Amino acid sequence: MCTNKAVQEWVKEMAKLTKPDNIVWIDGSEEEKKRLEEEAVSTGELTELNQKELPGCLLHRTAVNDVARVEHRTFICTKDKEDAGPTNNWMDPKEAYGKLGKLFDGSMKGRTMYVIPYLMGPVGSPFSKVGIELTDSIYVVLNMRIMTRMGKVAMDTLGNSDDFVKGLHSKAQLDEENRYICHFPEDNTIWSVNSGYGGNVLLGKKCFALRIASYMGKQEGWMAEHMLILGVEDPNGNVSYIAGAFPSACGKTNLAMLIPPAYAKGYKVWTVGDDIAWMRIGEDGRLWAVNPEAGFFGVAPGTSMKSNPNAMLTTRKNTIFTNVVQTPDNTVWWEGIGVDPPQEGIDWKGNPWTPESGEKGAHPNSRFTAPANQCPSISPEWENPEGVPISAILFGGRRARVAPLVYQSFDWEHGVFVGATMGSETTAAATGKVGVVRRDPMAMLPFCGYNMGDYFGHWLEMGKKLTHPPLIFNVNWFRTDDNGNFLWPGFGENFRVLKWILARCNGEVDALESPIGYLPKVEDIELEGIEDKVSIDRLSQLLELDEDAWKDEIKSQEEFFEKFDRLPKEIKGQLENLKDRFGF
Repeated sequence: MCTNKAVQEWVKEMAKLTKPDNIVWIDGSEEEKKRLEEEAVSTGELTELNQKELPGCLLHRTAVNDVARVEHRTFICTKDKEDAGPTNNWMDPKEAYGKLGKLFDGSMKGRTMYVIPYLMGPVGSPFSKVGIELTDSIYVVLNMRIMTRMGKVAMDTLGNSDDFVKGLHSKAQLDEENRYICHFPEDNTIWSVNSGYGGNVLLGKKCFALRIASYMGKQEGWMAEHMLILGVEDPNGNVSYIAGAFPSACGKTNLAMLIPPAYAKGYKVWTVGDDIAWMRIGEDGRLWAVNPEAGFFGVAPGTSMKSNPNAMLTTRKNTIFTNVVQTPDNTVWWEGIGVDPPQEGIDWKGNPWTPESGEKGAHPNSRFTAPANQCPSISPEWENPEGVPISAILFGGRRARVAPLVYQSFDWEHGVFVGATMGSETTAAATGKVGVVRRDPMAMLPFCGYNMGDYFGHWLEMGKKLTHPPLIFNVNWFRTDDNGNFLWPGFGENFRVLKWILARCNGEVDALESPIGYLPKVEDIELEGIEDKVSIDRLSQLLELDEDAWKDEIKSQEEFFEKFDRLPKEIKGQLENLKDRFGF
């Protein structure tokens, strides 16, 4: 039983508000997992899948109105509106506590409140932080069990301290008109009500590990970033680590679990994390990173043995699938899985489905929650309490014409500018208008827990303290020709670009100076084995700069920066330098 006074008092206070029939303290044991799974299956909250084909796997269907993160319902609640900044929704903390307090009042009547102590970060790491989430959803408990280090280990880490993130969640009525995810960075608190889906309710993930942690990092001198972490091992056994920030739909998980192409004999890619990196300056003046999560919460559609075999193999057991198709043999299917659909099945809404129906069987944002330690490419260092040293940081997005395949920033400050201006172009599927740039600085636009201008400032400050900063690069796997065809094959072939990046980090190759940064020489990107897909001419095309496109790009960057009230002067200076280098 919990002996921490601060935790006891807070749980008592929240129980008085939400009025559950029972309170269950989660210890993280196997017996508890079995008991909760049996209960959730008996009530229909979860469905047990074919245990021969998918041992330990379960299926969940969310409410039809509750299928994704809701950015317009996500708030940063700081006393001063300016501290939330121009890119966040803001609500006064008093107003937020009042409004949500009414929604939470009695919301757990007839239900059980589960008290989930959890650890973000490896056990025994100076990076790690404790959170406690109160929830009325077994689905949340079982997902948090996969995504975090949950139960006794977290309480042991916390001891008698009152330094924990307080998370209150209730499905309440699943009323989308009253759905709120509110963050109180100044109080170390998250309140989430009327959702039962993913990032809205697994409060350790985007809410704590990015929004609250980014604010903590600013206060404490470290960084919480929306980044994958991977290691590249060369044939001599040397491993170099790369962190990378990409907006959604840019292949982040695929890159984190990449398998090198056949030509790269003796090389291996290790997965440290696929979504979040907490980074600190080590005693050696380098940036050291840990993955604070213990699992993967991946998008299912498009994940296949071709696009990401390691992810597919990770999900073969002990995985929770959300909003995918249930097949007649009680396994799962989704669009883009790479095998033919079943003749019939049950779709993500729980209705009979056939491929001829013309409707998608799995929701486009359907998910798998899988333990990271099951991933075939999981790094031997992924739970190292000290983290791993980062040699390079990648930024990237989907750009049809502007960004070349890869370029390196001139220095840290210029690299921060490259990250601050990153974005993706909309495709036909996303909106009616194609090619509109959606800026997403460092892929943190929806996840920065404070003023983004101050966030850029924090990056600049960190750079001043690093004696051996990582080199910063921009990559773009999505360049197209005049007919809209991709010029680069992507997926495993992206390894070729990683190899050039590490060669730059090790001082092994020269580069060509351009107005936007250092570009590779054509002969330094290896094309062995893909000459039929990528000729030297095509590679040249992938690396060339279109001045007209860059003129439009700079205008667009200027317009974007106009919205920031606290834009560091260095960022403005970098924009002027870019114009000068182009002669605009």
